[in-house]
Amino acid sequence: MKFQQWVIRSSVATVLILGCLTSVMAERPLMPPNVLPAYKNECTSCHMAYPPAMLSKPSWQRIMGSLDKHYGTDASVDAATERQIGVWLQSMGGTYKRVEASSPADRLTTTQWFEKKHRKIEPAVWTRKSINGKAQCQACHQGADIGDFEDDRVRIPF
Repeated sequence: MKFQQWVIRSSVATVLILGCLTSVMAERPLMPPNVLPAYKNECTSCHMAYPPAMLSKPSWQRIMGSLDKHYGTDASVDAATERQIGVWLQSMGGTYKRVEASSPADRLTTTQWFEKKHRKIEPAVWTRKSINGKAQCQACHQGADIGDFEDDRVRIPF
């Protein structure tokens, strides 16, 4: 193959790949590649570490400000860790339209976009032992820990 043809084909392939990546990234929030270790360690002791862009910055601020009563549990951490996680969440929190509208009680599972995406799921599905509630994203989204919530890869367990 001539060099000029190779350059053209390589350029076209690069544009297609970048276009696909941009499209995918615009559709769903991804877990940032540089997840703060303190965030991952502290949050995964009770639930998955949610991609920060799934909630607004004000929601994260309120959540971090009330860790002593974190959805019925005391999730307090030392002041330095709280500050470190809070600063990181403020830098990574969602700023786009679908997360700007705060959810009742700053719950990911009560946001308008979550409810819209899951509207066809029967209430009984959430109570299955294999799922254990709406907040357990990883039960159906096997790539949830890396921010992969692609509809085509959802597997609802029995």
